[in-house]
Parts: sequence; C-alpha cells; structure tokens
Amino acid sequence: QVQLVESGGGTVQSGGSLRLSCVVSGSMFTVNRMGWYRQAPGKQRELVAGISRGGSTNYADSVKGRFTASRDNAKNTMELQMNSLKPEDTAVYYCKAEVLTKLIPSGMDYWGKGALVTVSS
Repeated sequence: QVQLVESGGGTVQSGGSLRLSCVVSGSMFTVNRMGWYRQAPGKQRELVAGISRGGSTNYADSVKGRFTASRDNAKNTMELQMNSLKPEDTAVYYCKAEVLTKLIPSGMDYWGKGALVTVSS
C-alpha cells in the first residue's frame, strides 16, 4: 500500500514563506512524476507545480518566481518552497505521485490527504 503524507502547512502573513514536504512510503518500485496541487474554498483543484523524476519542473503562472519544487529520489520525498505568499495562495495543498509497483507496473496516481496553508493579509 502506497501512502503520501504532506507536512509543513500552517498560517503565515502575506509576504511570508512556508515549506511543504511530501513523503511517499509503502511497497513501491519507482516514483515517477510528482506534483503539488491546491484547492481553495469553492474552487477546483489546480496544479501548482510538477516535477519529473529527472528534476524538470513546471509551474502555474500564478506561482512562477515565488514557488520552487524539488525532490529527493533516494528518499522518495518532494518539497515545495513557497515565498512571497499572498492571501490568494490560501488553500489545501495536495501531493500527488505516479508510483510504479510490482502489482501495477504501469503506474498509478496516489494522493496525499492535504495540508492547509492560510495566508493572512
């Protein structure tokens, strides 16, 4: 069973910084593409940042230049450094990973339960 657990959420003032972490654990073979998504109240879940196994990243236009995604393949972890936070960044942030296992060698997407980030003005 593959599990994803996010940590590092909290409340910060506008202009502040937070760092989110995601740990992938369980019976797995390889973790391929990973990503951070967020869902604000009343809105659809949206991609914030994606990162390939090789480290290539892509970001939503709204966070470019402020957020940085990184990963450690040896530890099966991913982080999101969020700087210059704005009230509109307030949301639940979710970690997603494509994991290849012996049971499903073609890969399957797994999600964490989310971490709340609140940015006060």
